[in-house]
Amino acid sequence: MKENVQVHYLEVVTSEVEKICESYSLALGVSFSDAVPELGNARTANLDNGGILGIRAPMHEAEEPTTRPYYLVSDIEKAVVEAKNRGAEIAVPPMEIPGRGKCSILMYGAIQSGLWQT
Repeated sequence: MKENVQVHYLEVVTSEVEKICESYSLALGVSFSDAVPELGNARTANLDNGGILGIRAPMHEAEEPTTRPYYLVSDIEKAVVEAKNRGAEIAVPPMEIPGRGKCSILMYGAIQSGLWQT
């Protein structure tokens, strides 16, 4: 197993954004930003390990609540091809997020995860 695997962004999709932010603020001792448009209006908190915790509402009616880790990779295009070759459905191909890098969403059945390249 590769050492130093890092969750760069942990995304929580919920209809109760304020309640979850308040709860996590108290439990984790973090402070959340105002909505960040380029992250789907997620409210974010920077974590001590360099990762980011984002809490946002569903972006469309069909989006279900979920918790989705985005793993940091050095070559997102290569990592997405490798995941697809091993059975992942590519829900969102690599896309640029201005000033933040690229991300992609993978699905293995009902399990969602993401990749992120800074």
